Amino acid sequence: MLRTRERLAATGLLGGAVGLGATLGARWMLRHQAGVARRLIGKPLGEEALDADRVWKKRYGDPIDLLVLGDSIAAGLGAETRRETLGARLARKLAKRTRRSVRLRTGAVVGAESSGLEAQVAALPAKYRPDVAVVVVGGNDVTHRVPVAQAVGHLERCIVALQERGTAVVVGTCPDLGALRPVPQPLRTLGSRASRQLALAQQDATVRLGARAVSLATVVGPFFITNPDEMFSLDRFHPSSIGYQRTAKAMLPSVLAALGAVEEVPFGHHAPTAPPAGATDEAVDMDP
Repeated sequence: MLRTRERLAATGLLGGAVGLGATLGARWMLRHQAGVARRLIGKPLGEEALDADRVWKKRYGDPIDLLVLGDSIAAGLGAETRRETLGARLARKLAKRTRRSVRLRTGAVVGAESSGLEAQVAALPAKYRPDVAVVVVGGNDVTHRVPVAQAVGHLERCIVALQERGTAVVVGTCPDLGALRPVPQPLRTLGSRASRQLALAQQDATVRLGARAVSLATVVGPFFITNPDEMFSLDRFHPSSIGYQRTAKAMLPSVLAALGAVEEVPFGHHAPTAPPAGATDEAVDMDP
């Protein structure tokens, strides 16, 4: 009996040691793969996006104020000209649909995590009251393993702060990092899972706070998966000019809906389930 117990104990210890070794080995492999991916991606685009802030389609007059906050995607890193950044693409499409000029302000910062959103809002002039704000963030939270609840908490505070200025908010939820070809397996699959988890939490928080959410993984993600050479820029991580064109087109319906210009939005767009903070009965007049 004693020998049986000893054998069982030894087996349990061995199994635990094997399990611990496998866990440590997996962590080492993922860290190694992350390092390889970072070296492959590099920083061929630099760390500064093009400055696209101006009044677009000025001839229309009666400008709509559009604010773009978030990370390098929001900033437009990877676009070849300022006209091709996400903010400029959105501004031009919005102007054409409403027949009003659009005054773009970009507060997004390359490399920003959700924790940087509050600083981006705080940096705005105190009297600045944009009609609509577009927020795209989350990818850096995933790659830096920021807890979902923590990342979403920062996004929530950003949304509320913007709504208190009387601004309608549209959030582009975290893209699917599974589309990043330079990232090896199984890291790519884990990144995909983590980014979708964050995106769903962002969506839930956004609509609960009275803002609109656009699932980028749903509305534009398939294009990046099936046409990576066309949709990604030189670093194969950030969108290309065509990638930004697709993304802006995909987000436009919710931006128009946030301004009261349309009522129906396509699949992948999510309407608010509660009134926004500081809501009033006033709406933006879409007539030129």
